[in-house]
Amino acid sequence: MSDFHPELSGYEPTDSSRPLRGRRMVLLMRITVILGLVALLVPGVLTTLSIASATAARACAAAVARYYPLSEGIDARFELIGAGGFGWQCYAIDQNERQTFVMPLGIIPGPFHTPAGSVASQAS
Repeated sequence: MSDFHPELSGYEPTDSSRPLRGRRMVLLMRITVILGLVALLVPGVLTTLSIASATAARACAAAVARYYPLSEGIDARFELIGAGGFGWQCYAIDQNERQTFVMPLGIIPGPFHTPAGSVASQAS
């Protein structure tokens, strides 16, 4: 075996005088990658927010119906610093449009479940 490789004659591995791709091609590839990432992420984020909002509204409606049956409305919203901490919060709205905190729904809201030691289950 010899160390001579005719297919590599004239090859310079550290030839940095000419870039592999031009400036416009690199810019076009970067823009394409960014647009592709946005097109992949935005629909998932919007779907997640829509489902979380609908679930929070249903859970809040059930909690308000249980704890504040005479309230006029509900308000389920996401708060960074709320009465129940970080996450979705449930408020009951009375006739004078005052909001009363009902319960925290958590970061990922789920269905409302009555507590195990509730008054209705003890009366039975």
